[in-house]
Amino acid sequence: MKTNHLLAASAALVLFAAPARGEWSSCLGGLRHAAAGAGVSQQTVAAATDGLEPNDAVSFMDKQPEFTTPVWDYVAGLVDEERVAEGRVLLQKYSSALHAAEARYGVDPATVVAVWGVESDFGKSFGKRPVVQSLATLACEAPRRNDYWRKEFVAALKILDNGDIRGDEFMGSWAGAFGHTQFMPSTFLGTAVDLDGDGRRNIASSAADSLGSTANFLRKSGWRAGEHWGFEVRLPEGYSGPSGRTHKQPMSFWEARGITRLDGGGLGGGSAGLMLPAGRNGPAFLVTKNFDAIYSYNAAESYALAISVLSDMLRGRPGIQTPWPTDDPGLSRAERRELQALLTRAGYDVGDADGVIGTKTKEAIADYQSRVGLPRNGRASLKVLKALRGG
Repeated sequence: MKTNHLLAASAALVLFAAPARGEWSSCLGGLRHAAAGAGVSQQTVAAATDGLEPNDAVSFMDKQPEFTTPVWDYVAGLVDEERVAEGRVLLQKYSSALHAAEARYGVDPATVVAVWGVESDFGKSFGKRPVVQSLATLACEAPRRNDYWRKEFVAALKILDNGDIRGDEFMGSWAGAFGHTQFMPSTFLGTAVDLDGDGRRNIASSAADSLGSTANFLRKSGWRAGEHWGFEVRLPEGYSGPSGRTHKQPMSFWEARGITRLDGGGLGGGSAGLMLPAGRNGPAFLVTKNFDAIYSYNAAESYALAISVLSDMLRGRPGIQTPWPTDDPGLSRAERRELQALLTRAGYDVGDADGVIGTKTKEAIADYQSRVGLPRNGRASLKVLKALRGG
């Protein structure tokens, strides 16, 4: 759950290194006191915080890709045939847990597995930063929302104190989200379930607990059993009517404005909002309350759309059919790995060809773009890949 501008990152790292030792110690002392006041044992507080130093978490604020990346890049990197194939295998492997979760919470297996795929690539990418360290850093040094980070820090120590997660497996993202489906600590305390029945709610090492916890989260967020998230639609020529995910109207309202399913059929019953993630010249979707439940997991429409489309493809349905309004589409993860391999062959140091477009890859792309006459923006795109293939 992500970097863009090297100068901004460098500046943030300078700020990260600057706080005085006394300020950190004083703030950490306050966090320890708050945790103890919330009932966390002194043994757990000491084990989690003795010798704790800040990390680089603050440098990643304001760089979440769901807010900084074109929607066609974002979706292309998360929803591809590779992820669909793996997701279908896991639907079978964890069918018992998924059906138990559906029976208890009313959320279908494909949606739960789609969340798993987007959040952690099915458990392969939890994040490498200690959760307690990241949250302490953000609570003490973030430029805003310090009260939020303090509450999450205390929640994290409660999790350790309860024994659900061991300290050595409590690793996550820069923001403190952790486990197969990347819960924040406060979300975990209020939502996590012990689906596998071993006495621990452990989304770090139990896929079953993670799947059940995700289904429970979506149920608590308003999921309606048996209702779909929505579907792609066709707008009439020159459509200028209302739109917006939250502008829910009966399907008859949208039919009266000439909106149809892609095959020209009727919209059916219920109500939905018209979502235009790339404007009126791109794909259009009618989305229901279930889309809103997915959105609540991470408040970004591109994120919720990626999960929704992936869930459809796991069911055997097609992905997005309408082209995005760009002449330079985004790349799948396989294509991103190919791009990195070609950059390496061209003499650039981008590290491993892992499909993750980090700082080294962006710098290499930008230099290559300058060399071949493409706009210099460091973006991994089809034009760059085609140029590398032809070079």
